[in-house]
Amino acid sequence: MARKEGTRVTMDADDVLENLPYLRRYARALTGSQRIGDDYVRFCLETMLQEPQRIEHGHAKRDVFRLFHQVWNALRPTPEDERDGPDVDQRQRIAHGLAALPAIERMVLLLTALEEFSLADTAFILGLSKEEVSTYLSRAREDIRLETAVDILIIEDEPVIAMELSRIVESMGHKVCGVAARQRAAVALALECKPALVLADIQLKDGESGISAVREILAKLAMPVIFVTGFPERLLTGDALEPAFVITKPFDPETLQIAIGQALTVAGPSSRRHPENTSMSV
Repeated sequence: MARKEGTRVTMDADDVLENLPYLRRYARALTGSQRIGDDYVRFCLETMLQEPQRIEHGHAKRDVFRLFHQVWNALRPTPEDERDGPDVDQRQRIAHGLAALPAIERMVLLLTALEEFSLADTAFILGLSKEEVSTYLSRAREDIRLETAVDILIIEDEPVIAMELSRIVESMGHKVCGVAARQRAAVALALECKPALVLADIQLKDGESGISAVREILAKLAMPVIFVTGFPERLLTGDALEPAFVITKPFDPETLQIAIGQALTVAGPSSRRHPENTSMSV
């Protein structure tokens, strides 16, 4: 239940619980790690318990995300590229691929596309102006467009959706190395083409499981996974198995493009050697 402190109405526990799965999703997407992302969320919750007045009733999601970033900035060392302003030469980063995208631009992309915040709310969350957010967003979209091509595996049993996923992947300059509608075929294709990224539904043909297929693949190979599903609540439970990237059907093509770019960014070229860099815990 909300309560008043002076003239400000602060949040109640229900406000936090309602938005917690989305904060955890965002933290994992930003860091590429369930463990690291959840650590930052835990620090955020601890701060929230000590200072509940920082979350205003009616603006809980926006304020929770703002507090998360305040905790993030306080605890995380800031690399030089995160301090770069919008006028830094973009060509220097593009030459090194999307992995060189500054963290501030990744945050803007994820907040606007994945979490669907407005430019004004994104500016409030990050402590920027709307003009800065707009500039960062434009630059980040351009960097994604120029990203180096990779092989991507699609695990999806609906032909129309599989075709749309393939279209989006190819429009980004990537290659679809296979499409599988069943668990066994998905594992076989993954072992054959060793994709840099997997797009997977959780419910496959004849009741087979995309989650089981991904588990089997990640037991042998390491790569980021994006689940594209009509049942996101099955993956945002707090259990051991959670992907960093969950896109809800029906999905916006730009949201998926941004998720693909971010997944490849946080995984980096060493993901196959270091399973911790993958976007799922099994």
